[in-house]
Parts: sequence; C-alpha cells; structure tokens
Amino acid sequence: MAPQVRTTSSSWMRGVATTLTEQGLDVAALFADVDLRIEDLDDCDRRWPTEALSQLWVLAAERSGNPDIGLAKVDAPRPDNYGVAGYAMMSSPDLLTGLTRLMRYMCLVSDAVIITLEQGDGGRWVRTDVFSGECPIPRQRYDYGVVNLLNLCRWMLDRRLTPLAARFSHPVPISIAAYNNAFQSPLEFDAPFNGFLVSEQDLACKLTTSAPELAAIHDRIAGEALERLVRTDTAHRARTAIAKLLPDGSPLRSAIAAELGLSDRTFQRRLADEGLSFSDLVEDTRRELAQRHLADARMTLTDIGYLLGYADQSTFFRASNRWFGESPGEYRSRVIKGHRRDDALARGT
Repeated sequence: MAPQVRTTSSSWMRGVATTLTEQGLDVAALFADVDLRIEDLDDCDRRWPTEALSQLWVLAAERSGNPDIGLAKVDAPRPDNYGVAGYAMMSSPDLLTGLTRLMRYMCLVSDAVIITLEQGDGGRWVRTDVFSGECPIPRQRYDYGVVNLLNLCRWMLDRRLTPLAARFSHPVPISIAAYNNAFQSPLEFDAPFNGFLVSEQDLACKLTTSAPELAAIHDRIAGEALERLVRTDTAHRARTAIAKLLPDGSPLRSAIAAELGLSDRTFQRRLADEGLSFSDLVEDTRRELAQRHLADARMTLTDIGYLLGYADQSTFFRASNRWFGESPGEYRSRVIKGHRRDDALARGT
C-alpha cells in the first residue's frame, strides 16, 4: 500500500521560500532539486507535498552551512504563513482561544501537522507533531515551525512573550546559542515532543489583533475551506483518533467514526471517496507513528510495539520490514546516523 500523500499550503511554502531567500540561498534551485517549481507559489490554492518540504530544509541546511537555519529571522513574525487559519486565530479574544482556533483549522495550513495543547507545570505546552512520510523530519523543519508559531503569538500580543520552557525531540546541538536567542527560556533536547510552554496568565491575555466583529466571518470562511478539503479533514482527524486508540489494539471503524462524530456509513463513504479503506488508514498511521517513536532513542521497542497496538514483538518486526525493508532496530540506527551527520555539519566537517 502506498502511503497517503500529505500536503502543505502555498501560504506556508511562501514563508519558507522568503526565509531561505533572506539567508542568501538560491531558492529556485533548491525547489528544482526537490522536483518543485518555484513559479507555482503564485497559485494560492496549490497544495505541496510535505515530504518535499522536509527535503528542502535538508538541502537548505547543507548549502547554507548553517544547521540552525530554521531559527533564522526570529524577530520577523509571518502571520501570512497561516492563511485563513491565521485570520481566524488573530481575530480571537485571547491567546488560548486563538490557539484553539488554530488547532481546529491547522489542516488548512498542512494536513501533516497537528497542534495540541497539553497541561504542563504552570501552563500548557503548545505541541507540534509532524507526520514524516518516507524520510525523517529534519530538525530545521521543526525549529522553523515552533519558532514561527511563538513569534505569531508574540505579534498578536504585541509584546515579547517568553515561554516557561521549550522542548525539542532532536539531540542537543553543538551550540544552543540560536535556541537561547529565539526562546530565552529553559531548553530541553531529546524531549518527547517539540513545542513551548505558555503560562496560564499569558494564555488568558487579550490579543491586540482581536476583532470580535470579524471572528464569525473568519470562522465561516475557514469552515468553508475545510469543506473544500473534506478529504484532508476527515483523514487528518481520523489519524489522530486512531493514534489515540491504538494502544488498546486495532480500533474498530465504528469506534473511529464515533470519535469523529460521524456515522459508520458516512465515515466509510468519505474514505471511499478519497480512495482509502479503513485498514489502509490504520496501516498508514501505524507506519508514521513508528517513524516518530523510533527516532526517540529513549523509547524501547517493546513500548513502541505497545503504542502501535501490536500484541507481540514479532508482529511489530514484520510490519517494520514491510514498511521500511528493515527491522525496527536497523531503522532506528539509520535515523541516529542522520542525527550524527547533522552534528558533523554543525562542526563544519
């Protein structure tokens, strides 16, 4: 089964292209090298393959010689990166409401990204998860996404929002100066997820961009955009529900439909409309969760097998060979070598 192709909006890709151009890179050449056409950025409705975006960040880090390129221009917020989802967020009364709206409409920006709020010490973590596709997510892509969202929050509040902490799933880099400059808060690497911790007081703060008279209009426009992306919206939410229920074993289709607020028949019809079966969706979700968890060296293979809903390790190993052509341990070793290569780049070797 071929994995489902995830996509990113033109508004986000334009922001990435602008950032790379400001770093002196030949962005047209970078796009061409990952089989993209920079001219297509003018098409506002175009959706871009998310895996090519990961490859773009890898090339950008290599050609710039700067592994911290994702943290460049930290004082340049780009609200336009988020398109209509950004307008819905900005018109909200306070930061918590704005982030909740962004979570609702995030698949308009990218159906490969999930933003969630998780309770933390003194506040809530704004967590970012990215489904990778065939290649692991480079740290530059996470860096850019996390700091971009933080800067948008700062811009909406019109002040220097300082997180209580920031987390990154990749190993600690050779230098953390760029991270200190961007976040100015305690840092944690080799963390279980990527994101930043916002205090409850900051979450309750009124947004200077708040526009109650426009909020309903922006919600309507964003809702209509979601309807046009119903294929993406259904699959995006279904993957989240499947990941939640997998530790209890393979979920029933009716259980996932209930999580989405759909009848089993409607859910089955929507999957059929996009050429997917429910078993395809479960398999695809397991594969991508395996990629994320295997990149976390702190997780045991037994724990990962459990989170994927496998009752025994032999089933997990067979699935890994089916997905990656290698065992879980071999795949993990290859990912770790990729991190070492990033460290070598930072040393200039």
